[in-house]
Amino acid sequence: MFHITSRGDLASGPLDEVEEDTLRLVTYQPPGDATPRVGALDGDRVVDLPGFASMLDLLERGPAGLDDARTVSAVAAVTHPLADVTLLAPLPRPRTMRDFMLVEEHVRNSFGDVPQEWFRIPVHWKCNPDTVIAPDTVAPWPYYTDKLDFELEVAAVIGAPLFRARVAEAEAAIVGYTIFNDWSARDIQFREMSVSIGPAFGKDFATTLGPCLTTSDAFDATGARMQARINGETWSDGTIGAMRFTFAQVISTLSEYQPLHPGDVLGGGTVGRGCGLELDRWIAPGDVVELEVEGIGVLRNTVGQKDSRPENPAIDLSRQEEDA
Repeated sequence: MFHITSRGDLASGPLDEVEEDTLRLVTYQPPGDATPRVGALDGDRVVDLPGFASMLDLLERGPAGLDDARTVSAVAAVTHPLADVTLLAPLPRPRTMRDFMLVEEHVRNSFGDVPQEWFRIPVHWKCNPDTVIAPDTVAPWPYYTDKLDFELEVAAVIGAPLFRARVAEAEAAIVGYTIFNDWSARDIQFREMSVSIGPAFGKDFATTLGPCLTTSDAFDATGARMQARINGETWSDGTIGAMRFTFAQVISTLSEYQPLHPGDVLGGGTVGRGCGLELDRWIAPGDVVELEVEGIGVLRNTVGQKDSRPENPAIDLSRQEEDA
């Protein structure tokens, strides 16, 4: 087994020592090879895990897959310096993605009042699994927004098929956790939601996952320290905070009428003061956004330049007023 003892991007701050059975799984590209591979972090190195076609393949094998990964990582036949590989999202194309809004402080800070139904229903939206972007890549800035925002979240990843699962079964099916940055175009998001639908254009263009998938046995899903830094300046610092519903409760409820599968990703929602909207502080092109979660690591992206408006778009999404 391996230990993470250094304080690097993937050896999240205060958690300097991890249990021997801990796995921090990654999808990566080796030096000079664009083929994605599955690996495990060992300090400042990546241990290659042969025999898995993808992270989804590993998860679909259930506990046996994790056991095989632990066995292979202990042998460590092929390793690469972390600095020499390209990390992709742990699940470059999740099977499905949902994002919940489970932290009351975020709801109250964002909207003022908390709707009574929020206390009764685990509200969420379905994300776009085809627009997942990797750590250390450029986040797109759609032409139709002037207020791009980050969101500091943790996501649970399911590792077993579920249908009508009890809460305990749902808890056992969480294979691990990763950082979830739900990039948001705030101005068009609120335009959409004024029609009591969405968000869609305000969210579907990008979500960052990473830098690794930490197995659930090594992560504190309620008390982990979390921090957001913009260009090295700390904007948010705290813990996940009180969640109205637990991940297990949410998963159990979803599974009543929706089969769930390995590789499904569920964001828990933004933590209190975990986005620019709550702080009334806004990122700009070229900014470096770093989201750190104890036990997972640091998820970093650079904010891209605002895209140019397409020539003669079918519908100009940037238009906020009717033509005179």
